[in-house]
Amino acid sequence: MKRCYSTFKKPLNSKNVRLFALESCKSINQIKQTHAHLITTGVIVHPITANKLLKLLIASSFGSISYAHQLFDQIPKPDVFNYNTMIKAHALKPTSSHNSMRIFLSMVRVPGFLPNRYTFVFVFQACANGLGVLEGEQIRVHAIKTGLEDNLYVTNALIRMYANWGLVDDARKVFDWSMDQDLYSWNIMIGGYVGSGELGRAKEMFEEMSERDVVSWSSMIAGYVQAGCFMEALDLFHEMLQTGPLPNEFTLASALSACSNLVALVQGRWIHVYIDKSEIKMNEQLLASLIDMYAKCGEIDFAAKVFHNEYGLKLKVWPWNAMIGGYAMHGKSREAIDLFEQMKVKNVSPNKVTFVALLNACSHGKLVEEGRAYFKSMASSYRIEPEIEHYGCMVDLLGRSGFLREADETVLNMPMAPDASIWGALLGACRIHKDIERGQRIGKIIKELDSDHIGCHVLLANLYSASRQWDEAKAVRQKIDAGGRKKTPGCSSIELNGMFHQFLVGDRSHPQTKQLYLFLDEMTAKLKNAGYVPEFGEVLLDIDDEEDKETALSKHSEKLAIAFGLINTPPGTAIRIVKNLRVCADCHEATKFISKVYNREIIVRDRIRYHHFRDGFCSCKDYW
Repeated sequence: MKRCYSTFKKPLNSKNVRLFALESCKSINQIKQTHAHLITTGVIVHPITANKLLKLLIASSFGSISYAHQLFDQIPKPDVFNYNTMIKAHALKPTSSHNSMRIFLSMVRVPGFLPNRYTFVFVFQACANGLGVLEGEQIRVHAIKTGLEDNLYVTNALIRMYANWGLVDDARKVFDWSMDQDLYSWNIMIGGYVGSGELGRAKEMFEEMSERDVVSWSSMIAGYVQAGCFMEALDLFHEMLQTGPLPNEFTLASALSACSNLVALVQGRWIHVYIDKSEIKMNEQLLASLIDMYAKCGEIDFAAKVFHNEYGLKLKVWPWNAMIGGYAMHGKSREAIDLFEQMKVKNVSPNKVTFVALLNACSHGKLVEEGRAYFKSMASSYRIEPEIEHYGCMVDLLGRSGFLREADETVLNMPMAPDASIWGALLGACRIHKDIERGQRIGKIIKELDSDHIGCHVLLANLYSASRQWDEAKAVRQKIDAGGRKKTPGCSSIELNGMFHQFLVGDRSHPQTKQLYLFLDEMTAKLKNAGYVPEFGEVLLDIDDEEDKETALSKHSEKLAIAFGLINTPPGTAIRIVKNLRVCADCHEATKFISKVYNREIIVRDRIRYHHFRDGFCSCKDYW
């Protein structure tokens, strides 16, 4: 005999019905209708139901914090959960964090009403995000009075508040004083040290940890990247792969950033494969880091392929910025502009970084009209007020394109005081167009702003050299030497089999030095036979003998790095170089000949942009 099972379900009680009705709301109108029903039935006074509605109004995409406030004010006797919900809602928003303090103070004024540990966690979070340390100290007094200062959650929130405000010594005092510490406590302190630039102390704490999680490792790797210690970042990343937990998307984004700055394409590609094989969840920021890595390692076409393959992750601005910036860096100005127009069609809102990349693209492409239009559209169409970086881009665009007077007027009409870098961009344009009178005036201005700004004196000397006023150029150089100041030495690096080789101008520290200099002599002879003529214009003013000048030019760091690449890689292999300064005119001309004579593609990333040398030509078309 078969058993019969009833499909009749036990009716939901009134409380469950109310909660189900709230959870099923999909719009603000449905919330209002449910709220009205709860009022008419008198159920809204129930604290659990009221808190459920508060959370829905605050957390949902269609909610309203102002509506939540109206509801909160109508609760006859709000409980601690109601208060905490409202405090937390404001704590997460820097623009309204002051409301967290206001609600907290109204809470503690209620006779016999005590906040709990979560209350203090949320209020300290508000102090960390937007209020201030003074308010935090006041909250700390309340925590002591209620006996909750020793609570681990409260202590961690207090440490984080101090760390967020850069008061790492105060944070460390709380950390050392606390009776209980967990992994989160250690991670907050490491993050605090990293954020304050105290990488040494962060590393000390990291080494002392008995247990480390992915946050611990990621914080240290990100810290090295922020400090410009890219090799150390990758070394630690490799150590993490061997002995630590599996990296997450944040770890990988930092590692990719290190690869970008080192032009470590091989390692960057390995990370890309690791992401795919490990099925790491791709997000917009990781995608942007991947695009940026390929672009900064010279693979702009592959960067574009990665960008266009990720259809579902381009709803936010970061991947678009990375791709537009990549096109700009490679001198693909029209592609950058086309992509920006596509971004508008997709209704992705640009930000300040977008316009820095876009204006740089216009500058590298000599697109003056387009640059003027985009600069004007920032405020008129997007309500983005141009900052000093955007004015710097415009000055560079106008100045390098020959509109020196307009560039000068742009500087004088800036709403903020121009700094030495702004004037330096204009001085650089004066060097290109040999405007000595304007250059001298700007040089004096920069000297008044920053008398130790050696770059200004170097630019001024180069301006005189470009105009063949050798005596004046030599006098400026002598003044630099008399002041005991030294120009940042040129440094070029190249990656070979996962190892990085760095060269300074005239470097003789490399194990292959003897072979390198013999090769340089041979290479120079071949280039001369092909028609290369050394360019002395902007350099070597203290050397009178032409032969000595030519010898010194041959020892520039990028030539040493290229020679190393030619010696140590098979014929036909592309050579990738990164240089810390702008490529000089002679090295630029010589590299064009090298690419033709040796039938190599040579990719050079200097301080300004990328140069792709092929068959005797450069992608910048000699405009850089």
